[in-house]
Amino acid sequence: MKAIETNQLTKYYGKARGIANVNLSVEQGDFFGFIGPNGAGKSTTIRTLLGLISPTSGSAAVLGKNILQNRIEILSQVGYLPSEAVFYNGMFVRDILSYSAKLHKTDCRKEAQKLCERLELDTSRRVEELSLGNRKKVGIVCALQHKPKLYILDEPTSGLDPLMQREFYELLTERNREGATVFLSSHILSEIGRYCKHAAIIRDGEILVSDSVEKLGHTGVKRVTLQGTEQIPKMSCIKNSSDSTHNSGRQADINKTSSPDRIVADKIKNVTAENGSVSFLYSGSPKELLSYLSGVSFEDFTVTDPDLDEVFMHYYSKEES
Repeated sequence: MKAIETNQLTKYYGKARGIANVNLSVEQGDFFGFIGPNGAGKSTTIRTLLGLISPTSGSAAVLGKNILQNRIEILSQVGYLPSEAVFYNGMFVRDILSYSAKLHKTDCRKEAQKLCERLELDTSRRVEELSLGNRKKVGIVCALQHKPKLYILDEPTSGLDPLMQREFYELLTERNREGATVFLSSHILSEIGRYCKHAAIIRDGEILVSDSVEKLGHTGVKRVTLQGTEQIPKMSCIKNSSDSTHNSGRQADINKTSSPDRIVADKIKNVTAENGSVSFLYSGSPKELLSYLSGVSFEDFTVTDPDLDEVFMHYYSKEES
């Protein structure tokens, strides 16, 4: 039995696309990341899985149960954290936690106390007195205190400071080791890479790729930055008009060239010249690149993994090609 399984799951809001033909398979005991930019369809997928909105077509099962026929039973076995936690004003934190526990028909007092201590959450305050981060903590305790089989968490760390983010992921890791399944959406690739075993990337409501995090991260693309220069490499045959080295943040273009330079130039993308440096994405051989840049004068250079947006662009470009 899968923790989550969807088949061509689709949701339209009138004529507006929410998600289209989403196929996901999440094994029990997995720590699964669901990544994409804002508006990609992450929250729509999650709300559909939980029966909070109805699909237009397709099907899905959570913990082996159909999302349309067994919504209440599914919700009783899931710990859900929405991206924006909203509570009734006037209620004390302790009352919100108690109310949430009663909805699950579980005595969660001991577990709630442990969670509040670890997250440094004051239960004697009213919810309207809390900061965004502390309201997020209330949502986390509500999602975790009944120790469900499956955690579905939508942008769970937004609003948390770095120390609380680390404590939160330690809690999730502990629960995952105990056998619980974790499914979380995020647009922060470092979180996915550090904690998740598998992940799926979604764009415009459609799944681009789903695989182990290790394989997803090995795109073969690197971010190369040449420091101490505004000279766009002449050997790369990037257009070098009169203003090409003076316009901050300008996206440069690559001309067609003869081999072997053409081979390397075709592997360079997203070139920018800004603040005394030139930066670009490169997907070829390091040896070829060093030879390619031998005629360029610069003070230093760095080679790093691309950031989240650039990883997205890699998969987006591959999907569109």
